[in-house]
Amino acid sequence: MRTGVLCAVNASGEADLVAALDARGTGVQVVRRCADVAEVIALAIAGVGRVVVLGSSLPGVDRAALARLRGAGSRVVLLAEPHDRARCLALGAESVLEIDAPVDAVVQAAQACARLAEAGGQLPAPGEPGEPSRALTAAAATARASTGALLAGEPTGSRRPLGRLVAVWGPHGSPGRTTIAVNLAAELAALGEQALVVDADTWGGCVGQTLGLLDESPGLAAAARSAANGTLDAAELVRLSPIVEPGLRVLTGMTRPDRWRELAPTGLDLVWDTVRQIADWTVVDCGFSLEDDPGSGFEAMLGPRRNGATLSALAAADVVIAVGAAEPVGLQRLVQGLADLGDLGIPSPGARRLVTVNRVRASAAGPRPEQAVTEALVRYAAVPDPVLVPDDRSALDKAMLEGTTLRMVAPSSPARVAMEALAAALAGRPAPTASTTTGRRRRRRPEV
Repeated sequence: MRTGVLCAVNASGEADLVAALDARGTGVQVVRRCADVAEVIALAIAGVGRVVVLGSSLPGVDRAALARLRGAGSRVVLLAEPHDRARCLALGAESVLEIDAPVDAVVQAAQACARLAEAGGQLPAPGEPGEPSRALTAAAATARASTGALLAGEPTGSRRPLGRLVAVWGPHGSPGRTTIAVNLAAELAALGEQALVVDADTWGGCVGQTLGLLDESPGLAAAARSAANGTLDAAELVRLSPIVEPGLRVLTGMTRPDRWRELAPTGLDLVWDTVRQIADWTVVDCGFSLEDDPGSGFEAMLGPRRNGATLSALAAADVVIAVGAAEPVGLQRLVQGLADLGDLGIPSPGARRLVTVNRVRASAAGPRPEQAVTEALVRYAAVPDPVLVPDDRSALDKAMLEGTTLRMVAPSSPARVAMEALAAALAGRPAPTASTTTGRRRRRRPEV
C-alpha cells in the first residue's frame, strides 16, 4: 500500500516532481495537488495524506501551520527558496531542501517521511543523522556569541553559556505571582547576572504596568510572531526587551487579555530557546490556569489555546516556583495546585520545584505564621522547606506606585530580603547578610 502525499509547490517543476513521486516502486503516491496551505491542513486533518511536500513561498507557511500538520499525523518535506532557507530551518519540518533540489532527493525525503508517519515517529534528536536543524543550531551559536559580546562586552566570537528558565506559577486568587517574578528577576540582576522577566499571563498580565511601562507594546507577542515565521534570533529579542534596571530586561505581555491568541505555543517554544541566549536567568510570570481543554469546533481544533502559553513555559522551565498566599484559602488552593502540577508531570524530569508562600503575616496565619504555614504544607502537601516571603504592604505599595522593584525603593524590607535570599539560592551564591545588602545598595552595575 502506498502512502498518500499532499503536494503544494508553487514552482515550475511541480509536474515533474509529482510524476517522480507517483513512479512505480516509490511507495508513495500524490493523492492531491493543493492550491494553498489551508487546503493542505484540511486534507491532512481529514486523513487524506500522511506526507506533505510544501513550498515555502506559499502564504501561511509558518511554525503554526507545520505544527497543525504534525498534530494531524502528517510529516513535512519543505522546499525552501534559496533566500528563505534559514527561516525554513526554524519551522520544524522533518526535511528542508532547496526548491531546485533534484527530484530524486525530494522523493527520498518523502519516502523517509512516509516511514516516520507510518511508524508514528518523531523528529530526529539533535545531532542524529538526517536532523534538518543542524545549520540552525550553528546559526544560533553564532548569534549567541555575538549577542554575548553585545550584552557583556565579551570579545566577538566568544561563547555565552545558555541561561536558565524559571516559571513562576500560582493558583487563582492573586497569590502574588507577578510580585515574585519581577522582584526575583531584579534580585538576580543585582547579583551581577543578566536577567529577563517575561509576562506570559494570558488572563491578566501586568508586568509592564508593575515596572512603569504603561505605553509599551506587547514584546512577547512580537517575539512569538517572529518565532512562528522562523525569523526570531537573539538580536531581535534584545531589541524587543528594553532595560528597566541595571542588568534587568523585560519582555512585556498582552495589554488586553482578549489578545491571548497571539501567544501561541508553537511560537513560544522557540522563544524559550532564544531567551536562554540573551539572559543568564529568564523569569516567566505565568497565568493561573492549567486547563488544556480545546473546547469544540474547527477553530478549537486548529487554533491556540488560552493556557497554552502557561503550559509551554512550565514545560520548558528549569525551575518551577509555585506561589501561594499565606492564608487559609490561599494555602488550600496552593495544596490543590501542587497536586494538579504533579498530575501534569510538572516540573519536567530534571527540573526543580520550589514552593513559595507570599504575604506571610500573623493576622492571617496566627501568632507564629511561619511555623503555621510550614506545618500546613508538610501535613497536606509534603513540602518541608517552603520559601516564606513576609508581608510588607507599605513597601510593595510604594514599589507599585513608583513602577519599580523592592530593591530600588525599600532595600531593607523583609519581603525584599526574602527575595534576595531566594535569588542567591537559585544562583548558587552565599546567603546575603545585612552588611552585603547595604553594600550592594551603594554599587550600581553599568547599563549594557
